[in-house]
Amino acid sequence: MTVGDAAGLRIRVPDELSARVPAEQRGPGLDRDAVRLLVSHGTEVTHHAFGELPALLRAGDLLVVNTSPTLAAAVDGRIAHARVVVHFSTRGDDGRWAVEVRDPDGRGTTRARAGGPAGTVVCLPGGARLVLEEPLGAFTGAGAGSAAGARLWWARVSPRDVPGLLRGYGRPIRYAYTERDQPLSVYQSVFALDTPDGAGSAEMPSASRPFTARMVTDLVIRGVRFAPVTLHTGVASVEAHEPPYPERFEVPEPSARLINVARAGDGRVIAVGTTAVRAVESAAGMDGVVRGAAGWTDLVVTPERGVRVVDGLLTGLHEPEASHLLMLRAIAGRAALARSYDEALRGLYLWHEFGDLHLLFP
Repeated sequence: MTVGDAAGLRIRVPDELSARVPAEQRGPGLDRDAVRLLVSHGTEVTHHAFGELPALLRAGDLLVVNTSPTLAAAVDGRIAHARVVVHFSTRGDDGRWAVEVRDPDGRGTTRARAGGPAGTVVCLPGGARLVLEEPLGAFTGAGAGSAAGARLWWARVSPRDVPGLLRGYGRPIRYAYTERDQPLSVYQSVFALDTPDGAGSAEMPSASRPFTARMVTDLVIRGVRFAPVTLHTGVASVEAHEPPYPERFEVPEPSARLINVARAGDGRVIAVGTTAVRAVESAAGMDGVVRGAAGWTDLVVTPERGVRVVDGLLTGLHEPEASHLLMLRAIAGRAALARSYDEALRGLYLWHEFGDLHLLFP
């Protein structure tokens, strides 16, 4: 059974519904909020512009946003005489990095290649190099294994200043459905905050990308509040659609209090992105109370596990094989998810990180 089957989706997304460039590059006078918004309350679906979001929320609602900045995580390298591209994913507690080594495809993007073997040396710009040591399945830093082990490997990098390497030689990770390389600023959200140790996300927490400072101000004026959390996302599994592996997260105590206050009152807790769901649900007890927490999370939200905290989710549109769809089904239910995706296809909504958004409630 595929993820799409498990989530109740039997659809095919045509290539022409892939968003190839950011919204602000599709015409003069457009900003990054020039995307569409599909809203589903159960099986009831309505269509909006994203700019209507403030009118769709109410005073007391709480938006949980991910503040992780996006890294320039793709770096060119060589294995002997062969060109490769290294995607830096996650830094472990022991200083090693989980990386994915990919082949350039001749079109400015990459294609998958077999991981390993152990001992493989990748020469990087500026005299740096990395050595592959073991598959990510041997995940000692987070105390959990991963299905991504054949694709992702722990590597020792020297010199150890990987953030400096990425700043000097990296570029944002992109995939074949996009039209061209973009500057790193295109992949940063209005909520992104620099971290003292240079940590961040290998790929953009894209659900928050359409927010502008103007919209945030409008929401605050209307009584909508924000709770910042952090989850540093690793590289996606665009070919195999594996479930997410362990990632670093933090839910600060002030944000935990805001979430608990909203849940005790009339406000709705709405996660902006699947990363925000994973962070908040990782900090929630069996009683649904959220407490300040930080570390690694290996939580995978499924319909069987359910959600304890979030009342709604603002997210992009996911491919029918994507593991994130199980999280969406946990929040909204199988019938609602199938109905909303049928409407998205019928309405020619755009998929992927530069695409349109979906606000879903049970």
